[in-house]
Amino acid sequence: MIEPRPIVRAESLRKSFRGPSKGFRRGHAELRAVDGVTLDVMPGETLGLVGESGCGKSTLGRLLLRLYEPTSGRVYFDGTEITTLSQSALRPFRRKMQIIFQDPYSSLNPRMTVRATLAEALRAHSLVGSSSEEEERIAALLRRVGLRPEHMRRYPHEFSGGQRQRIGIARALAVSPSFIVADEPVSALDVSIQAQIVNLLSDLQQELGLSFLFIAHDLHVVEHVSRRVAVMYLGRVVELATSEQIYENPRHPYTQALLSAAPEPDPHAEKRRLILEGDVPSPLDPPPGCFFHPRCPIAEKGLCDREVPALRRVESGHEVACHLA
Repeated sequence: MIEPRPIVRAESLRKSFRGPSKGFRRGHAELRAVDGVTLDVMPGETLGLVGESGCGKSTLGRLLLRLYEPTSGRVYFDGTEITTLSQSALRPFRRKMQIIFQDPYSSLNPRMTVRATLAEALRAHSLVGSSSEEEERIAALLRRVGLRPEHMRRYPHEFSGGQRQRIGIARALAVSPSFIVADEPVSALDVSIQAQIVNLLSDLQQELGLSFLFIAHDLHVVEHVSRRVAVMYLGRVVELATSEQIYENPRHPYTQALLSAAPEPDPHAEKRRLILEGDVPSPLDPPPGCFFHPRCPIAEKGLCDREVPALRRVESGHEVACHLA
């Protein structure tokens, strides 16, 4: 059986930013936000991406869309390398790749009505031929995300946070994409609204055959929406597996710690907490060897503090970057 081609593939992707000055005539520090990530997003799947704040999740999502230019490495979309394309050559791919932002309050222009916001995307890609066709498309988009067509004449301040995020989803859907980066799309919403947005995204995926990179720090949300999960730590993917493998048999100590720290819905369930010592190292000055070794409860001196662990297969569909896993 021939394996389907990934809709998005990252190969050895790196992104560095210039940090603060090191001092007189010593140049600037390098902040390695994404450090050699290789992963695939398959057609029709949701790949969850989890990790602590500042680990590089959002930067990786923007690299896949070429909203950021990579320092090195390659990004492929549906088999075509897009890393080296000019902006004009990249334009046809922009329709197929969209993003849903984290904050529904700042991602919408307060001076534009919903109609103007959605029409902007349609006009940018010449997807409508008349004003009446434009209004019909916008009305259909609003119905699809659970809003009423008459809402198109309102401004963002007239909506709740959940409704604003639905508008953000409609904006992403306006150009009929095949791949969407959902950058923590529910973290700024009330818990009661989060499930509605997650269910909406799942329904849209089934209906439209969408592929998602679903970025989150809430492991319970990722568990319910993702077929596979990638765990990031300080710019690197340390574990990549199916949702079942991650939640039933996590192999990396960092993944185990994240899961042990997640709230347990059952107050009577017994749960062993894995407490990590110390703080996350600065990406401006990462430790040698395995980045996780200063906090790792099983690290071995002379190995983990010297050699960088490669992401290796430990069982079918399960990869771990750990010398001892």
